[in-house]
Amino acid sequence: MPVHSWLASPRETRGILDRYGLATKHRLGQNFLVNDAVIGKILDLAELADTDVVFEIGPGIGTLTVAMLPLAGAVVSVEADRDLPPVLAETCSRDSERFALVEGDALRVGAAQLTDAVGSLGIEGLDPQPTKLVSNLPYQVAATVVLKTFEQMPSVRRAVVMVQAEVADRMAASPGSKAYGGYTAKLALYARPTGRFEVGPGNFMPPPHVDSAVIRLDRMPMPDPSTGEPLSCECISWCGRVIDAAFAQRRKTIRNSMGSNGFDKAVLDEAFAAVGISPTARAEALSPEDFVRLSLALEGSQHV
Repeated sequence: MPVHSWLASPRETRGILDRYGLATKHRLGQNFLVNDAVIGKILDLAELADTDVVFEIGPGIGTLTVAMLPLAGAVVSVEADRDLPPVLAETCSRDSERFALVEGDALRVGAAQLTDAVGSLGIEGLDPQPTKLVSNLPYQVAATVVLKTFEQMPSVRRAVVMVQAEVADRMAASPGSKAYGGYTAKLALYARPTGRFEVGPGNFMPPPHVDSAVIRLDRMPMPDPSTGEPLSCECISWCGRVIDAAFAQRRKTIRNSMGSNGFDKAVLDEAFAAVGISPTARAEALSPEDFVRLSLALEGSQHV
């Protein structure tokens, strides 16, 4: 069996942490992956190539990073823990010419910062824009950062992320299911789940108190139902606002929830009739495609 990451074991992880006098930080959601077989399965889903620029969030000590560096054109990692850059300088030293580190909060880092960091490596012939998000994500920001990446970084074509299992459920939920909600519908405007596997607590140090899953999401923008063409950025943004209003008060019908959030009920009734949606339905019964059709029917109407 090939070794994908020399750091993916309790012994090596503990050795690095002890050498730098570090302990895991619960506030940053640090749980270090210590099973190399899981790393291999992540790499299989990611399908990295030498043309890829990988965007990684929360590299930690570099356990996944060192496995990706030999396969990708470059890896740009965002790390919030100020104690870890010296560790990453050591663990990623073998492929340092392809490794860029951005220190800060991933929710505040934009595509331009990532592109500049990769560009500063001076790799000839490599487009420095990020193409894939591959991360063992800090669980408290996982859902937000995945949606933000697809919304704000159009160059990212795929995400392969370790998240809390229930978050993976939300990302892939079907309409009418318990896990389906506004987040699911908004993510579906950009991407579709194309792979998943479960990861138990025993694969981490320290073990988290939740089950985890790795999910792959491929960018597949929702098409305009009348033309088949991908929706414009402006239309997707408008769809997101419609979805937010529909789910704002889940116990109410979609008509009452949207009516309480700035939409004129007479205009809503016209749109519902035009697209064949019952005004007494609840938001969780509508598919992402239903929301697109409703949003297009409401475009240009009176709204907040």
